[in-house]
This record gives sequence, C-alpha cells and structure tokens, in this order.
Amino acid sequence: MTRKAIDPLIRTSSPVLVGRDEQFASLRSVAALHPAVVLIEGEAGVGKSRLIAELLAGDLGPAVPLVGACAQVGEPFPYGAVLEALRGARGRLAARPPLSPVAGALAPLLPEIAEFLPPPPPPIGDPRAERHRLFRGVREVLGALGPVLLVVEDLQWADDGTRQLLRFLMSEPPSTLAAIVTYRREDVPGGLPLGTAYRPPTGVVSVLLEVVPLKVEDVRRLAEAILGEDSVSAEFAAKLHERTAGIPFVIEETLRALRNPAGAVHADGATARRLLDSVEVPVLLRDAMAERLAALPTAATRLAQAAAVLGAAAPAELLGEVSGVPEPRLRAALNHALAGHVLYEVDGGRYGFRHSLARQAVYDTLGGPDRTHLHNRAIDALDQVEPRPLVQLAEHSARAGRIAAWLHYGEAAADRAAEVGDAATATSMLQRLLREPTLPAEHVDRLAIKLGQIAHTGLDQRDPTELLERLLGDSRLSTSVRGEVRLYRGLLLLRGAGRLGEARSEIERAIGDLTERPDLAAKGVAVLAMPYVGLAPLAELEPWLARADRYRDECADSELRLSLLANELGSKLHVGDPTVLSRLRQLPEVVETVGEQRQLARAWCNLADGANATGHLRLASELLRSGLRLAADCGATWVVSTARATQSRLDWFTGKWTGLAERTHRLLEEYRDLFPVASELALVLGSLAVARGEWAEATSWFTETGAFAPEEAISQVAIAGCAGLAWNHLSQDDAERACADADRGMAILRTKGVWAWGGEIAPIAVGAYLAVGRVADAEALVAELAEGLVGRDAPLAEAALAACRGRLAEHAGESADAVRHYRDAGTRYAALPAPYLAAGMAEREALCLLSTDADAATALLSAQVDAYDALGATRDAARCRHHLRGVGGGKPSRRGRRGYGNELSPRELEVARLLAGGHTNREIAEVLFLSPRTVEQHAARVLRKLGVGSRTQLQVEDLT
Repeated sequence: MTRKAIDPLIRTSSPVLVGRDEQFASLRSVAALHPAVVLIEGEAGVGKSRLIAELLAGDLGPAVPLVGACAQVGEPFPYGAVLEALRGARGRLAARPPLSPVAGALAPLLPEIAEFLPPPPPPIGDPRAERHRLFRGVREVLGALGPVLLVVEDLQWADDGTRQLLRFLMSEPPSTLAAIVTYRREDVPGGLPLGTAYRPPTGVVSVLLEVVPLKVEDVRRLAEAILGEDSVSAEFAAKLHERTAGIPFVIEETLRALRNPAGAVHADGATARRLLDSVEVPVLLRDAMAERLAALPTAATRLAQAAAVLGAAAPAELLGEVSGVPEPRLRAALNHALAGHVLYEVDGGRYGFRHSLARQAVYDTLGGPDRTHLHNRAIDALDQVEPRPLVQLAEHSARAGRIAAWLHYGEAAADRAAEVGDAATATSMLQRLLREPTLPAEHVDRLAIKLGQIAHTGLDQRDPTELLERLLGDSRLSTSVRGEVRLYRGLLLLRGAGRLGEARSEIERAIGDLTERPDLAAKGVAVLAMPYVGLAPLAELEPWLARADRYRDECADSELRLSLLANELGSKLHVGDPTVLSRLRQLPEVVETVGEQRQLARAWCNLADGANATGHLRLASELLRSGLRLAADCGATWVVSTARATQSRLDWFTGKWTGLAERTHRLLEEYRDLFPVASELALVLGSLAVARGEWAEATSWFTETGAFAPEEAISQVAIAGCAGLAWNHLSQDDAERACADADRGMAILRTKGVWAWGGEIAPIAVGAYLAVGRVADAEALVAELAEGLVGRDAPLAEAALAACRGRLAEHAGESADAVRHYRDAGTRYAALPAPYLAAGMAEREALCLLSTDADAATALLSAQVDAYDALGATRDAARCRHHLRGVGGGKPSRRGRRGYGNELSPRELEVARLLAGGHTNREIAEVLFLSPRTVEQHAARVLRKLGVGSRTQLQVEDLT
C-alpha cells in the first residue's frame, strides 16, 4: 500500500478504541440504565480513562455528565471529587424547580451553583447528623437533575469522605443516577475501592469491568490505528507487546517516539527489535517526553515542568506563578503545551498530564537545581492558597531540601488529617518526618508522641510499631518520653498475631518508665488489667484492676477517666462482676471533645463485647448501636473494627444468620492484619461451617482463633475456638479428638479462672467426656462451673450449666431430670435470645421424651426442624428429620413438597453447597443423614439444573 503522510510526531493516541469492544458495550449499556453502578478497575495506563472518554464523546441521550477526579497529591478534604463533579450541574439546575431545604447543605461547599440552592440550614451541632444531611443534600441535587451520569476517576487517591459519600450514593441511589468510578486496585488502601466490600442493593444494576493489558493481536491493531497503516507485521506486533507488556499508554508513547514508523509495516523479528531498540521506551519513557518537550517553545516547556513538579492538576494562573511565565505569555504557552499533547485539560480550567507516567517522565528531565528551584516556587505559590494545601506544601518542602519547612508543613498536615479523622494520612506523614535522619533532636520527642497517639486510633499497626521500636534505640529520643513511646508501641502490638506476650511486656516496662506521668501509667495499668489478653490468670490481674481503680478515683481529667472506665467496666463485665450493669450511669450520655467521644465509644463497645461474651445479648445490641455510631462520628477506626467483629459474633448468637457468612468474609478481608478482630471473625465462620456440616472448612477457621496458641490469643475467643473444634469432631462422631480439644479449652478456662466464659466450652466438653466414658471428668467440670459462677452475672454460662446437668442426667438414665434441666436451659437460651442454642436444648429434650411421650417428642422435633431450617443450620435440620423418620414422623424439607422445575429444591441446594465445597457423596450422606444413593440422585439433578458437566466445575458463586 501507499503509506499516508505522517507528522514527525504522529498522533498521540488511537483514533479508534481497540481491544475493548466487550467492555465498552457493557459500559455503554449499563450507563444508559438508571439506577446503575459501574466499577472500572485496571493498572496505570491500561485504558480506563479512554473508555470513559469514548462514552462521554458518544450520545448520552438525556443524561447530563458530571465528571470529577481524585488527585494523587490530595489534602484530607472530604468529598472533593464529588463536589468537583457537581460544579457541572449549573446548567441543568438553572432549569429545575426549587429544591428541598436539605440541598442547602451544599451551598457553602459549592459557590458555583449556590444561587440555585436553598439557603444553608442552621448547624445541628452533631457531626454525624451534619454529615448525613450533606450526603442527603448531594443525593437530593443529583435526583433533581433528571438522568445523570456521575463519573469519578482515580478513586485510589480518594479521601475517606469521598469513599463514604460514594458508598452512600451507591447503596441508595436516586432512581435517575448512573455512577461510574475508576481505580487501580493495586493502589487502593486495603484493595477495596470504597473502603469496604460493596454490594449493590436490590434493583440497582451493578457491573465490575476489569480492564487488562492488550493481547498481541490487539497490540497489532492498535499500532496500525496509531501509525495510520493498514497492516503492521506480526513480528513487530509481538515485539511491541513484549516491550510494552500490552499497556496501551506505553504502546502509544513508544510508537509516538518511533523514528521510522514505516518500517513497522513489513518488519521481520530482527527489524522489529531494531526499530523498538531505537526508542528508550518503556524503561526510558522520559526520553519520549523529552522529544515532545523539545518541540515546544521555552515558555510551554517551563509550564510543563511546573505541572510535573506540582503533581496535581492546577489552574493556569498557578502554573504560571510556579513556572515564572508572565501573564501576557501564559495563554500562548499553555496552548502550545496542549497542542503538543504534553499537557491536557484535566477538568474545567485545570491542567495536568494524561497519565502519571507522563508526569514522572517530564519531572525526570529536570536537573537537580531546576527541580529544587521549581519546588521552592511551588511552596511560595501554594502558601498563598486558602486553605493551604499542607500535604503538597510538605511534599515540595521535602523535595526542595527545606527540612524546617518540611517539618512545619508536614506536622501541620498530620494535625489537620487527625482532626478530620484521617489517621492513615497523619501517621504516614509523621513516619516520613521521623525517618528523616537530619531531623533535629528537639522535634523527635513531640513527633514520636503524636505518632503513637494518632496511630492508636487508626488501623495501621505494623509500620508505626516498627518505627517506634527504632526510635526507642535512637539517641535523639529523650529519656523522659521513652516510657510514653514504649506504651504506645505496646498498645499497637496488642493488635498483631503472635505479639500479645511482647505487648504485655512492653507495656509493663513502659509503666516502670512513667513514674512521673501517672496519667499515662494508668492507661498501661488498665490494659494489663484486661482479663482477655493472653493466659495471665484472673488472680494475677486483680492487683492491676485494683490499681486501675485507684487511678480512676484520683483522676481529674475527664478524657482519661472515661478511658479508664472503658477498660474497667468492660473487663469486669467480662468476668461476670454483678455490679457493672448498675454502674453504667457513671458513663456520660454527651461529651464535649473528640477525645472524650473516642473514649465513650470505646466504653460502649467494650461493654458490648463483655455483654456478648457473658450472654447479655439484648444489652450488647443496644450498646453496639450507640458505640458504633459514636466511633464512626469521631473517626475511631480501631474501635469500629472491634465493634463490627462483636456485631458479627452477636449475630451468630441471636440467629441473624442470613448473609452473615458473606458479611463476615468481607470484614475479614478488611481487617485481616488485626488479630483480635480476625480471630473473632474466624470463630463466627467456623461456627457457621459446622452448622452446615462443612467439617474441613470449620477446622480451618477454628485454628485461626488462637485455640492452639492461647498465650498469644484473646482468651475467650481461644476457648470458644477449642469448643468449636470439639463440636466439629463430635458432629463427626470422633469423641476422642473432641475430648482432646475440650481438654485444651478447659485448660485455658481453668488457667484464666474466668468461669463466666464457660458458656460455650462446658456443654460440649461434658458431651465429649460422656461419649468416651469420662463420667467423673464430666461431673467434676459441672461442679467447677457451678462453683465458679457463684456470685457472677453470666447468663450464657448459667444456661450452659443447666445444659450440662441435663447431659449428666440423660447419661445416668434419669430422663425426667434431664427433661427438666434441658427445658430450663432452653428457656434461658431463648431469653438471651440465642435461638440456635435453644433449639439444641429442645432437640435433646425431645430425645429424652421419646420413650415416655412420643407425641410430645415428635412435636418438639418437628418444631426444631423448622427452627434449624430458618437459621440455615443444614446439618441440624437433617439430623432432626432423621430422628423423625426413626419414629415414623417424617417431615419434608423446608417449603414443603412441590415441583421446582429447573430451580434447585431446598435439599438440592444443601447438596449443591456441599458438592461445591469438595465433599464426596458419602460425606454428604453423613452430613445430611441420607443414603449415598439418594445423594447420588440429588447430585445428578444439581449438575443438570446448573448446566455444569462435573462437580469440579461447580462453584459456590453458582448457588447465590
């Protein structure tokens, strides 16, 4: 063919979209629906923004596009990207009828459209309520615009406020909203773009588009489109793919710098390699950008360099101020930079780079003195902006080598971030400052203390812990603050797996160093008095409890007093102290400062945890509602994490099992590195697995509770983990192994001496002992539990004691006494309420009645089938059906008998779940109390209805 004339700097990007037909078709179809949510993820340069650009360039029908982007160098200013997008609503708002008053909450934040909004409502004085009102205001405005396409790009750089607002909008979107967000998963904190796993509500169309690098054939098509050729050789395409990893942006930059584009048409392998070797891309991408810069006038190059130094998109005036390009030449210089495809208009009136790689490439063209000069000019310019962008100012100061300014701005940025509840930004900045070897000694003490204080409110314990350890060996840290730094390190260590022993040791050493700071020593004492950390016996902890009480009595500081009360009341409720509930009035209902809010949130959530562990389940629910709300309002993310784990455990006890496994899995993904939280979540997942008959999965989860390393575990969780393992083995008729697990759990319980925690382990241990003939051990355990509960307030353990007495009576053949005890236990469990445990007691009562009152027994068993089915306790429901069949009172599967067509029947669904979990037909038969032949028939129907060829193709997701 005849080659078309090509500009020496060939087109910047492909004139057509290549290799994205499927993704673009999905994006376009979903974006036309309302309400709808599209999540687009992919690595840097892979083409997410190009998909958005193609969509926005097409026919959007009546929908108005609102576009915002998150900046890489961002301030902890909530909601920025969404507010940026809403500025584009001016034209549509002008034609709309008046909005409701709640929309006025946006007026102070959006002066560009304030004239179309109601006046701002008066302050409420409650940060949570004001935030909720603002969120409602955003939804009100979006809902009033008619069909809207909201696009937020680069969510990996979003502030927490933006993530929360987007979750709010996506969880209950206006009926006319289609929302699209793009992000790089590898750069998203925790790998979750919205801060936690997002699940769309019913009625909202949701699509996740994963944009991946191009394959070789698509690279070839992309090269042809960019080069303006009808054909590019396969060899060239293969080498280009190898060279660029199929990332469209890098491909485009490589081809743009290609010195002989015509050679790509017929290039063989060797020629293709030579062609690409002539371009220092992608490893030396800055060279390609240098070629673009060389084609620009000097003033345009200076603007591009200023933009590279600034990092975030900036208005022309700021670029001019940093670059030194005077106002008369600024417009022309900017037009040259845009025409040369070096700078792009990122949004209305703000200019930056098409991609961060391009920005870095330009930045790398600057020599050291020039970089320093531009960073200094950036500092001077940004210092005049209100509010001052402190994070950016700190970054520029660091790069300019201005240590004093870096310290000033960095500390101020950390303070501001802490004020708005962004502990991650604050701790990150403080750690950078403290790692600076030239940081003067007089600042180390102050920053180290701040780091400990702020890190303790957040979730990142790993890096701050390591840095605090290094500081303890740093000669710049004064002796007077070592105790405080050591204390905060110990508190952070409590959160990590395998670090509890080290944490207690560190806190104890810190207390010895804090003789001049009794307020801080009191915090350490209160932690060491907590009964649930490690294996320290309650008797050894009581002196710490008494010492903490003295500190609290002498304390005049309200925040510290609340902190001590939070630990004291929670600890005492855990051990069954009967005076705690009457002392709840000592906690104030309203507090003044953010610090007091955090401590009050801790108090409610600590008490909820203790109430949950001892069986005050209704109280636990009330306390959690108050504590979680307050913790979220004041940014106490650590408190939120522990409270959410408590909620998951509470849902297990109270029978709220629908969706519980999914909720708990999502929490575990978010809090995997926080052992106290993760171990309790694993306990919930293990318990659910046993109830479904998924033995191997249950064992896997229970081993993560600390059951085999109680000295490094949360005690009551480790005990419950041992109970779970024993329960799992008993369910498989392996009483010997169940006894071994029960012995381990009872050893922990006896060592701790907290018999209020006996509620889960005792009935299972008694059952295991009786199953192998260890009657004396079972009787001794019951006697110990009864004695240990004297004078204690522990409803769960009291119910368990009645259950244990029922087991002893049943084993001795005393059916009437067994029925009485089981009925007592069931009544107590139901009152908690703990419906699964109550159903277990009714089932045992029914088995004892079979020989004397078969009708009553049958009625009880039939009722428990319904109770277990309602919970989703597959194994237990099947066992009760088996008992009923044995006495001629068979009960059909839930929902009765009917034709299910191509849907799975309830029994088929149970079989399908076990098949997907890798169980054999024989194992499924044992779990569901069916014959292998029956299971075989169910399995065949499952595979046919789901359209899969074999059980190995069956996935759990197919069943949801």
